[in-house]
Amino acid sequence: MAKALHALSDEAIELIAARFRVLGEPSRLRILQSLRNGELNVSQLVEVTGSTQGNTSRHLQALADAAILGRRREGSNVFYYIADPGIFDLCETVCGSLQRQIQSRARAFSPASPKA
Repeated sequence: MAKALHALSDEAIELIAARFRVLGEPSRLRILQSLRNGELNVSQLVEVTGSTQGNTSRHLQALADAAILGRRREGSNVFYYIADPGIFDLCETVCGSLQRQIQSRARAFSPASPKA
């Protein structure tokens, strides 16, 4: 049974929508996935995501501005890490929902069981 949603203020709705907009970019999801096992610097993220340095930096800034990522400086390197681990709960919820939809659609194309 799904949890009942409580009434949200307009401000809360705007904040939630902003969070989803930040997550609506595939490159940002690749960055989050790359950081799941620990912090990485920008060069490492460029390498593992296959993106350019400028593009990666822009997405890192958006994720940091949304307080999803944190960063720390070590010498000339800036390391990024997951500041809001709850973000993975949201991703798991979305992934589970998509898997159920895909399975349901696949069943619609499965041959019917022969009747005896």
